Order: sequence, then structure tokens, then C-alpha cells
Amino acid sequence: MAQNETNYIKWQIPNYRKPERNKNWYIGASIFIFVALFFCFFTITSWRLVFLGHSANFLFALIIIISAIIMIINENQPVSMLDCELGPEGFKLAGRLYEYGELKDFSLIYKPKESLKTLYFEFNSSVKQRLSIPLRSLDPLTIRNFLLKYLKEDLDRTDPPLSEQLTKLLKL
Repeated sequence: MAQNETNYIKWQIPNYRKPERNKNWYIGASIFIFVALFFCFFTITSWRLVFLGHSANFLFALIIIISAIIMIINENQPVSMLDCELGPEGFKLAGRLYEYGELKDFSLIYKPKESLKTLYFEFNSSVKQRLSIPLRSLDPLTIRNFLLKYLKEDLDRTDPPLSEQLTKLLKL
């Protein structure tokens, strides 16, 4: 962390979390893919039987195959670091400035026993996805005190979103 005289807090985060996967995970994922592909090609819904005759769900099979290919490609990619910066005008992530006016609120989840220290930004626009920023070695209290000058805090969020919990559990 670096906080300089112009009142900025800067740090770096990985561009994505690379989960630790063992041999059993790959075996389970392969079995899941083969079972899903089996059902894609050998199941028929009742309306298809009536209107289209016997047809396999090729689009779902294509989605499964493309997803597997993307996971294999990403597995071999190095994790790069992104620059983060909190300042008086907003939050900057990898050169993209999110002004405080765009943001609805922030929340901090700090659970030392679970090694969890994350900053969340919610946008005013419901179309934009929530930003989840790991704080790494930063002091959450320093971040909270800094952000309270510009945004309101969502004290209701005490756990990570279900989507993040499932991603971590399934090692995706």
C-alpha cells in the first residue's frame, strides 16, 4: 500500500483469482462434462417430439464445449497484476476511473480467520455489475475511513455474494 501526500491509496491486485485444483477436481469436471454432453445428445423434450421430431440439444453441447475450452486456455495463462487507486475523484482500476457519482455505496468484508478482506462497490445503475476488489495487505479500517468521505457504507453486507462463494467452492 502506498498513501502519498496527495491523498491517494494505491495497490495492485491480480486480474483474476487462480484456484488451486487437484487431480480429483479435473476428474470430476471431466465426468460432469461427459454426463452433460450425454444428456445433450440423448434427451428429448416433449414439444420437440411433437413438433420437430427427434433432435439433440446441440446448442447446449456447443456451450459446454466452448466453456471447457475457455477453462483450459485460461488455466495456462499467467496472472497479471492490475493497478488500483483510491483518490478524491473516484476509484481507478487498470486505468479506468469510476467516479464516486457512478457508485451507490461500498462495503467491506473483513474476516481474518477465513483470509477474507474484500472491498465491494455497488453502482447506481442496476445494469452494471458489482466490483469486488481484494484488499490484500491493506488495512480495511484505513480504506473505510477514506471512502466514508465520499460514499455511504452498506453495513448490511456481512458475507461475500453467493456467486463468489459458489465460484470459490467449485474452484472456477
